[in-house]
Amino acid sequence: MTQTHAHTPSSEPRAVLVVGATGRVGRQTVARLLDAGHRVTAFARQPETLDQQHPRLSRIAGDARDPAAVGAAMPGHDAVVVTLGAGASRTSDVRSRGTAAVIAAMTAHGVPRLVCQSTLGAHESRGNLNFLWKRILFGLLLRPVLLEHQRQEDLVRASGLDWTIVRPSAFTDGPAIGGFRENFAPDERRLTLKIAVADIAAFLVRQVSDPRYRHRAVGISH
Repeated sequence: MTQTHAHTPSSEPRAVLVVGATGRVGRQTVARLLDAGHRVTAFARQPETLDQQHPRLSRIAGDARDPAAVGAAMPGHDAVVVTLGAGASRTSDVRSRGTAAVIAAMTAHGVPRLVCQSTLGAHESRGNLNFLWKRILFGLLLRPVLLEHQRQEDLVRASGLDWTIVRPSAFTDGPAIGGFRENFAPDERRLTLKIAVADIAAFLVRQVSDPRYRHRAVGISH
């Protein structure tokens, strides 16, 4: 069941670094952070490809796997949102290596809040998957991708930071739908295993200021 809470997250604007800002989720996360009043730095290999123009948006070009580049981008931020993806690659280590570089830089510069996008199916959330995802996709075809997400999550959990891991189900395009389910049990099976990218971005942005899922890995899906 979708969880509801009485407490209201802080609406105070923050300086947020988005690592992986030009991917499907990253682009919408940048836009929604700006809409929410935050100051945003978009970190990506080609941040100029972002079509947003905004006085509170800065761009930094760099490879997330380069600790020096990530470290140079970190000062002055209050929070980091990691939305790293590997495109069509099934063997890329950009998620784990990039997240390791982010954690090291956050620790060095005293940046506390880390929100990391992973995937539903990682670790104990495997129980949420249906046969296709459990046995065929993540079981065989995309197994290296799943293992990479799990390495990424392990790094976040061990970081000592104020972290939240967000596990969306399969991405769909189109407008935000809302009404998705969150924080369901790892044996919950009544899920469509789909969620709009816009809804994922909205949820990530909420976590920047909302501590309810602190030190938690939370699944989101319709």
